[in-house]
Amino acid sequence: MAASLLSAWADPKDDVTSAAQKLSAADNYTWQTTVVVPADSRFKPGPTDGKLQGGMIDVKMSRGDNHTEFITSGTNTVITDPDDGSWEKLSDVDTSGFGRFLVMMVQNFKAPGAQATDLLANTDAGSLQQSGNSYSGTLTEEGAKKLMTFGRGRRGGNGPSISNPSGTVTFTVDGGQLTKFEYHVKGTMSFNGNDRPVDNDTTVTISAVGATKINVPDDAKKLLP
Repeated sequence: MAASLLSAWADPKDDVTSAAQKLSAADNYTWQTTVVVPADSRFKPGPTDGKLQGGMIDVKMSRGDNHTEFITSGTNTVITDPDDGSWEKLSDVDTSGFGRFLVMMVQNFKAPGAQATDLLANTDAGSLQQSGNSYSGTLTEEGAKKLMTFGRGRRGGNGPSISNPSGTVTFTVDGGQLTKFEYHVKGTMSFNGNDRPVDNDTTVTISAVGATKINVPDDAKKLLP
């Protein structure tokens, strides 16, 4: 009876917060991120596969026919050229074209533990409800807007503006371990006078906690200290 009463009084957000902190403190783990967009969307991201080990992160991404991998060790990052797959320092990437997008994406990257913490911070207070090992809630309007614009927002009239942003989030916790989180955002994005609907569903699945190792290619090793 005492256990039942404690469970009833427990704040679901505390469970997810503890699981997210536990993941952030883990020495190593693997994850995959998938994004589902409408069939007529011009931008169709492929899966992103990542590994974290100690102070090192290895991420492989695909966007249409473009495949990119970057490895961060401490404050240093190396990345593959999407054209020929050769490794180069992030600081040496040509930012006159697609390279600008790549650099911005890497600079804004956050590991799943930090992503989950941000999602919690942008969840409406009191909306998080538990059902079994799942915790579902509603994103704040500002939180949904950040996810739709990848956290960049609108600065000085540049970049897209967002109207009617909304979103939901679900966390899965097994044995105190965060194993998956998913967020679904909707709204309208306006850029240079053109409106387009946004309806994206992103899922991050975490695995191999405590059993992940990163193998750095020799060409990348030469560029990392």
